[in-house]
Amino acid sequence: MMNIKSATKCLSTGNQQGVALITVMLIVALASIIAAQMTTRLQTQMQRSTNISFNQQAYWYAMGAEAFSKRVLLKAFKDEPKVTHLEQIWAQEGTSYPVDFGEISGEISDLQSCLNLNALHPEADTKDQAGERDSGSSNNSDGGSDSKSDDKKKSPAAKSSNKQQLPAATVLESLIVNLNIEGIGPFEAEAMVNALTDWLDSDDMITGNGGAEDSDYESREFPYLAANNYLASVNELRLIEHYTPKVILALSPYVCVLPNNSQHLININTLDAERPELLQALLDSSLDEAQDILSARDSSGYENLEDFYKLPELSKLQMEKWQQAQFVVDSQYFMLKASARFNNSYFAMRSIMKVNDTEQIQVISRTIGRN
Repeated sequence: MMNIKSATKCLSTGNQQGVALITVMLIVALASIIAAQMTTRLQTQMQRSTNISFNQQAYWYAMGAEAFSKRVLLKAFKDEPKVTHLEQIWAQEGTSYPVDFGEISGEISDLQSCLNLNALHPEADTKDQAGERDSGSSNNSDGGSDSKSDDKKKSPAAKSSNKQQLPAATVLESLIVNLNIEGIGPFEAEAMVNALTDWLDSDDMITGNGGAEDSDYESREFPYLAANNYLASVNELRLIEHYTPKVILALSPYVCVLPNNSQHLININTLDAERPELLQALLDSSLDEAQDILSARDSSGYENLEDFYKLPELSKLQMEKWQQAQFVVDSQYFMLKASARFNNSYFAMRSIMKVNDTEQIQVISRTIGRN
């Protein structure tokens, strides 16, 4: 009997020791899991902090590119304050600079070598007003208007005038037709111009054929309202009736957006000679005539508009006053496309800069991202 009790007691003691061992092993396993999770989270936080630091450094590299661009523009206009052309230092193609653990790239473009879509805003000058402005400035010593002056407030007549009398509307319609986009003709081009006009104006009246107001956008699967304000980006065309991706891609090299500005002034010195379709639309000429005019331009452009108007290639074109009023030889708005890399972090930014009367550079808009 004693041997049986002793055996039973030994078995009971062994079972307790086994349970204790299992419990200890479970505690060790849980502690290991918790420690592993803490280590993983710590590593994630450290990597996140490192990424934030790298991104911040890339951001400041891009801001450095912006500051450098200001100095470049100031130097260009200090040497030639009344003329902007493609031989100036700012007009170089995209340039890259190596920096510690990275690289900075930047390219400056003239925003008056493209058609400002905001010039279709009701506050823009009509054709008649543009002709009067051109007549009033024809006696300037430099042969053109001073585009580096502050924007003037428009008269009430400009707000209530016929939308189709806006020079930019006529030019945009011609430009769309000139690009020979498949399936797009004069009727479709007119509809696009009317839809953009309705997007910009503040009333609910549909403009001509193809116009679109709130009711057209509210009926969509994902409804929204017309902006009734200036465009913020060319990409905003995706929201407007009739503007398909094919049309937007074709238009993108020729159009731009000046923030909250309905100015319609094109610098003849900086127009891209490889894209004569815009000049063709501005002059209502043939493509060959536009190409000949751009080919006749010197690399340093024209010192004044009178030299441009005296071109033999222009003699056979009967330019109206509002067409002449579209052109200038100096520019006020520029865009910097900057990108920066620091280690594995990248940062892209677009800055729109304005040259003031005092030849100071003001950044009026910044957009983060490549588009």
